Formats: sequence, structure tokens, C-alpha cells
Amino acid sequence: MTEGGAGDGNPSEPPAVGEAVRDTARDRVGRVMGHEGPYLQVRPLGGGREWDADPRHVRTLSQDELLSALLAEVNSRSRQSTK
Repeated sequence: MTEGGAGDGNPSEPPAVGEAVRDTARDRVGRVMGHEGPYLQVRPLGGGREWDADPRHVRTLSQDELLSALLAEVNSRSRQSTK
């Protein structure tokens, strides 16, 4: 996978809406919700406020990375509900 593209080796093609990605500039993961001008709108996997991401700093998550990120989100919510 290359940084900045949809993981297919073509950095000029941004990830599609619905794809899980890592914003390497912010070290955050989320799902692409749309494209606005030169930026991607990305929302955290567990929901929340979208942020604008530069497609040059976004890469598609592998299946292993996606599962790991989803598990981390579930664990985080579980810890919050026990407080």
C-alpha cells in the first residue's frame, strides 16, 4: 500500500466513500464520508466529528488494521461505560 492513494499503488486516486483509512498526518483512523474540494471528509470509526484530511496523507487500512482499530474502539467504549 502506498501513502496517499486507495492502496492500489495509484496515489492520484483518493479512497472511495465508505473506505476505512488512516490519516497519517494526524495519526487517526476513520471512514471516508465524502470529498470536498481537495480534501476528504473522514469520520472516526465509532462516530463523531468529521475532519478534513489531505489525500496525500491518507492510506486505506488493511483488513488486519481495520479489525484492530474496530476492536480498540469497542474496548474504549467498554471502558467508558464502566466508569
